[in-house]
Amino acid sequence: MISRIDLRGDALPEGPALRDLLPRADFDVAAALEKVRPICEAVHHRGDAALIDFAEQFDGVRLDRVRVPAEALEKALAELDPAVRAALEESILRARLVHRAQRRTSHTTQVVPGGSVTEKWVPVERVGLYAPGGRSVYPSSVVMNVVPAQEAGVGSIALASPPQAAFDGLPHPTILAACALLGVDEVYAAGGATAVAMFAHGTESCPPAAMVTGPGNIWVAAAKRYFTGKIGIDTEAGPTEIAVLADRTADPVHVAADLISQAEHDPLAAAVLVTNSEELADAVARELEPQVAASKHVHDRIVPALTGRQSAIVLVDGVDEGLRVVDAYGAEHLEIQTADAAAVADRVKNAGAVFVGPWAPVSLGDYAAGSNHVLPTGGCACHSSGLSVQSFLRGIHIVDYTREALADVAHHVVTLAEAEDLPAHGAAVKARFEADEQAARGWKAPEGK
Repeated sequence: MISRIDLRGDALPEGPALRDLLPRADFDVAAALEKVRPICEAVHHRGDAALIDFAEQFDGVRLDRVRVPAEALEKALAELDPAVRAALEESILRARLVHRAQRRTSHTTQVVPGGSVTEKWVPVERVGLYAPGGRSVYPSSVVMNVVPAQEAGVGSIALASPPQAAFDGLPHPTILAACALLGVDEVYAAGGATAVAMFAHGTESCPPAAMVTGPGNIWVAAAKRYFTGKIGIDTEAGPTEIAVLADRTADPVHVAADLISQAEHDPLAAAVLVTNSEELADAVARELEPQVAASKHVHDRIVPALTGRQSAIVLVDGVDEGLRVVDAYGAEHLEIQTADAAAVADRVKNAGAVFVGPWAPVSLGDYAAGSNHVLPTGGCACHSSGLSVQSFLRGIHIVDYTREALADVAHHVVTLAEAEDLPAHGAAVKARFEADEQAARGWKAPEGK
């Protein structure tokens, strides 16, 4: 069901050469970009009318308006299954605990007497958040987007999720209920690239946002790329991934279950086991068969994901070699199921989130660990982080120097300006002291100046 890649015996290559040996899904955002371009331009020029037309084309429902009425949010919360409500409330509580600790405070560095630089942290003024609604409904993604934005102090938060024909064109009621629990009352029935375009350009119903975050399919990723520079984005999310670094101490039942848990997201989802134990590899392969057969989304998601080129069991000589492989892979989710798992996890350099030992499965992080599940995919964990309070903050430097402090460093500024052939930069410093000399000689600015 799942292929094998044997990297034992020979020395592992370095850098890109090692990455090229590892499985990865085909995810061509550049090709999708050309298809979303006319959609984004239509929303720019036609506003809500374009959103309504695209909802009919893509979602099979004709909307009478794009913004979700307040009474629909209230109704969804009132009718929410009490057990689901309790689970969402616990998820929100734990996420707040973790994200509140990420808040940043202004800090002043006294560089020299009379010269200081203060770094002030300012939240983005308005954000558009996206919660997918295609193959599955993701109220957990509402939590993971809204909580860090709120904890960062973002003043205006809007959320979009695809309209559902089964619910009279509204987003899924569990999405709406999660918004109501979080106090988000600005919600739109818009999906995919149309939602990103709505937030980027603004329409009659929806003011433009400075930033768009949230997971989604390739059309969401392509629209984010299209608007990069006009708006801030979190990441161009690709298909979800799990990598498990395991040795002979791992339980094959657990490992197989965790691989399947990510495979059920999407046919392009990646499930990768990296191990130095051929016995474990064999046991996991055997265990996949009955567990897959007992699963729900077998033929449309799980089997295509596990048998696709993006999934594999990778055999290595030892845990050290396994660490090199998972660091090269840069997984969205990385589980460490080895002896002394905490020490091994501490050596990981590249991962969106790391799950330590047998009692911290990725599913915990998806819902109730307190961590964020909006994470970099496609190897982007080598240079990017998951969504956090920091994602919604901007650092602004405030420079405050006295005359004496500037005079002390002026010659260095002038020297560097002249070295870069930018003499006006140096002149802007010298002019301040020349003006003081002129004033000392009795010079006065002309009238009206």
